[in-house]
Amino acid sequence: MRPNQETLLWAAKLAMTNQYLTYTEAGEGLPVVLLHGFCETKELWDGFLEPLSKICRVILMDLPGFGENQELEGPITIADMAEMVYATITHMGIEHCMLIGHSMGGYVALAFTEKFPSRVKGLGLFHSTAYSDSIEKKQARDKTIEFIERYGTEEFVEEFVPPLFFEGRRKDFKDEIRRIVEMGKKAPKGSVIESIRAMRDRKDRSKVLEKCQCPILFIVGKNDIAIPFQGSQGQYSMPSYSTIHILNNTGHMGMIEWKEETLFMVDQFIQRIKKFYI
Repeated sequence: MRPNQETLLWAAKLAMTNQYLTYTEAGEGLPVVLLHGFCETKELWDGFLEPLSKICRVILMDLPGFGENQELEGPITIADMAEMVYATITHMGIEHCMLIGHSMGGYVALAFTEKFPSRVKGLGLFHSTAYSDSIEKKQARDKTIEFIERYGTEEFVEEFVPPLFFEGRRKDFKDEIRRIVEMGKKAPKGSVIESIRAMRDRKDRSKVLEKCQCPILFIVGKNDIAIPFQGSQGQYSMPSYSTIHILNNTGHMGMIEWKEETLFMVDQFIQRIKKFYI
């Protein structure tokens, strides 16, 4: 699929301002792009970089407004974020890749797959969903924006991060929780608010799962309060080819709560793609 006009405009804008999305990479071979979630950075995936670099070219990318990228100064959509990921990997000379996204990163990966299906060899959704927000979820996001506008990003992150981990194991991950909190505190206020609006207003992309011609990996937290298991399980039967891992006693942060186990799941998924689809 050739880039559309909107993509070319994004690429031209990024090129003129030298503002391609920031990334870290290691390894060779099949490009695998890992996208972080809301109020995170590419550092979320640091523990995956070295192990996966032994079997593929791993790219950890900061989404717009986060990490080393500039603060978002105006409205942005999930589709815009996908366009910017596309423009960046195109600038890197990458024609085909696997995409693995956590939460909001999964929304971006789905939008990317919708726009450029022939470019995607495999899709991984880490605690994410193709469904759009419910009315209740949209209202909750509006309240979150009001809270941040009143109290700021730092106070929001202090309350937001701990519940993302399974309640019964939070004491075991106190250091990791603090690391994610500090990561989120660095996010500019404008980026946080505009990203919430982008998630709130994103469209349902269930059809992307139904039409997708590449294998899809789902990693699911049974106790996830951000993407509740009961409300998202209908999507797992939509793709023609999918692998589903449901993690018990797990919240929204499986890559931390069960690092070795989820790393193995991702490793095996990449190996299958390399063997049968490349």
